Amino acid sequence: MTKKDLENKLAELKSDYVRIQSDLDKLVYVKGRASSAQEQLARLEDEIAEVYKKLEELE
Repeated sequence: MTKKDLENKLAELKSDYVRIQSDLDKLVYVKGRASSAQEQLARLEDEIAEVYKKLEELE
């Protein structure tokens, strides 16, 4: 992947993270089942860390 591809992927992951975080906040507010959203956030955090690692390797 090129640096631009990784930057685009990072932007996409961050956008997904913000969206899911907002959904999680709503679920917590209405006392809904938040475990699925929490799992998705953890997965996204791992993916974001991996993309940052790849970006560092390119520089």
